[in-house]
Amino acid sequence: AIACGGTGGHLFPGLAVGREILRRGGRVTMFVSEKEVDRHASASATGMSIVAQPSVGLTRGRWLGFAGGMWRSARLAGKYFRENPPRVVLAMGGFTSAGPVLAGRRAGAACFLHDSNVIPGRANRWLSNFAKAIFVAFPQAGAHFKKPTEVTGTPVRAEFQPMESVRARAELGLRGDDPVLLIMGGSQGATGINRLAQEALPALVERFPRLQFIHLAGGAELATVQSAYQRLGVKALVQRFSTEMHLALGAATLALSRAGGSSLAELAVMGTATVLVPYPEAAENHQEANAESFVRQGAAVSVAQNQISGVAFAELLVNLLADPQRRSQLSVRIRALAVPDAAACIVDAMSAAAGLVWDAAPETRSTLTKAWDSAAHRNPSPLFHPAS
Repeated sequence: AIACGGTGGHLFPGLAVGREILRRGGRVTMFVSEKEVDRHASASATGMSIVAQPSVGLTRGRWLGFAGGMWRSARLAGKYFRENPPRVVLAMGGFTSAGPVLAGRRAGAACFLHDSNVIPGRANRWLSNFAKAIFVAFPQAGAHFKKPTEVTGTPVRAEFQPMESVRARAELGLRGDDPVLLIMGGSQGATGINRLAQEALPALVERFPRLQFIHLAGGAELATVQSAYQRLGVKALVQRFSTEMHLALGAATLALSRAGGSSLAELAVMGTATVLVPYPEAAENHQEANAESFVRQGAAVSVAQNQISGVAFAELLVNLLADPQRRSQLSVRIRALAVPDAAACIVDAMSAAAGLVWDAAPETRSTLTKAWDSAAHRNPSPLFHPAS
């Protein structure tokens, strides 16, 4: 059982692990939230059972709501587990994970956690008390847990593989030889990134008349963003979100992105030159910490959403789009941080800890230690410490 709903940053890594378990002959149930993003993303969970569950995030003043949501979620998971007892429960973060983990413990399952951020979420820090093992994406995340952690990287889906940009653009209906700026704000869009992109748009179009745009605007601002391109007579692929993110990243000459752990993992595997705009309201400012770890290794550029003007943002983008050598450097260094076999590493570790034997377990070798050690050697940083 994999509890991974609430945001794409939790759901997509869980989906990657689920696919790896299916590949080895196991059975998978995904516990997701009732949000629309979960419903859409779950459509690609072929071969897995899907259970939508209620949940409420733990925020100040909402303790009763959180407790009620967790109780309902645990009760639902417990009922499901009585008919389908799990051997393993994996929580990918967020308070959607709480109910299945508690119910899994009562059902006798081995429980595991994964956290994709430098600063782990409150849900995972609390749930770590019930975990047999904790997997993290960043080495420095281990300092936030009272138990030892294992550095595995963040799982990405198998379709995320480096590809020729011309092919990716053709599959998306774009011109193969013209550059592409990808603008994305996570699974639900981002008002701040949308605003900065719209302010920079006139300067970008004037400087690069052939520049193409893929803009994942979210649902709330979809019409507004579409209008901005229409007013300038610019043809752009504007969507709420994409079910073909591997193609969008493969097509991109340059990407604008939030700095969630899952997004960073996908960007790294694809080797996409990226400007990060961390979400300023993220819990404990974890996105800024994520971005800083990449910036210190020369793997990305980062800007503070509330501290940069539209003019300055446009100048930054123009300079990067006009500098292929700089983009190539960013691409090489971000790809050096990729861990394409993270899902297999997590399944290997869970199997060993829970005593699972697969009919045909693949031979895997984690590349994470090599990647991070190599990056740290290029540009030593106090952020790189072994997991505790």
